[in-house]
Amino acid sequence: MTQRAIPELLSKLSIYPVLVDIGAAGSPPDVWKDIAKCSIYMGFDPDLRELHELPGSQFHKSLIINEAVTSQEGEEVSFYFTKWPYCSSTLKPDLDSLSNYLFCNLFEVESKRTVKSTTLNTAIDRFSLPCIDWLKLDTQGTDLRIFKSLRPETRGRVLALDIEPGLIDAYIGEDLFVDAHRELMEMGFWLSSLQIGGAARMRRTSLDRLREVDSVVNEEFVEKRVRKSPGWVGARYLRDLDYMVDSDLGRREYTLLWTFALLDDQPGYALDAAFTYQDVFTCDETAKSMMELAIKMLKYPQRRSIISRAKSIIPIRVRRRIRRFKSQVRI
Repeated sequence: MTQRAIPELLSKLSIYPVLVDIGAAGSPPDVWKDIAKCSIYMGFDPDLRELHELPGSQFHKSLIINEAVTSQEGEEVSFYFTKWPYCSSTLKPDLDSLSNYLFCNLFEVESKRTVKSTTLNTAIDRFSLPCIDWLKLDTQGTDLRIFKSLRPETRGRVLALDIEPGLIDAYIGEDLFVDAHRELMEMGFWLSSLQIGGAARMRRTSLDRLREVDSVVNEEFVEKRVRKSPGWVGARYLRDLDYMVDSDLGRREYTLLWTFALLDDQPGYALDAAFTYQDVFTCDETAKSMMELAIKMLKYPQRRSIISRAKSIIPIRVRRRIRRFKSQVRI
């Protein structure tokens, strides 16, 4: 249903969602696929090792920028390129803390170089973006500070936010989930989904000593048998409707919040948004379409959404590692 009906409604209303992907290595989030052809996409990543070009027809407009996004103005920033590209960051890995986990070798710094950098505010001005509707932040430790660095008028119009903050000290001075969650709730968001990722709590030095005694016990053996300890989360936030009303946001914002709720498999909240739209504005054709589509998804959930829920149990970083392993690059 969402594959056709939602893009058709957005096109009819001449609404082009602005999707910004910070930490764009790999590919754009799957959740954006249904609205890609009517969306404006902008991705940022300074580590090109896992950066893939976007198919020309995937988005209405798209651009990938080989720059780091920071919270402070500056044309350049120091960047730590780690053994595992998805662990690279503007923050230095906290190897003392990470040494307690089996995957600590992924964070080994192969080089520290100065790279081009920008802030989101500067990028918005440079590329004449009207706003940011859905922001995905996967910056390895700086998600919260980058979001807070947005100008208030831009930050206040972000309707959906994806972040991957840590639960452990993987980077020196990083923004942890406990801090990000508290502040985002205060900013008028609510937590729509949360996936917990983790790693085996075992020192590599212990593994090395163990292998001297029993050569059968290698890293793969341990990974299969040791329960993962929580290390980070993939969190998605949507705007609260009370915030929408208090902020006097318009029809476009309500329609997009409804859209994002359906894409996130939240038909109940999509109905909340549709009825609030009707209360704030009027029961026009858009409101009727919003209600009808949300009711259909509530009554007849898509098979694909069920599969997506199953996939969502596996956090983004873990899925990336699986893809990498399948490409025969040993972790």
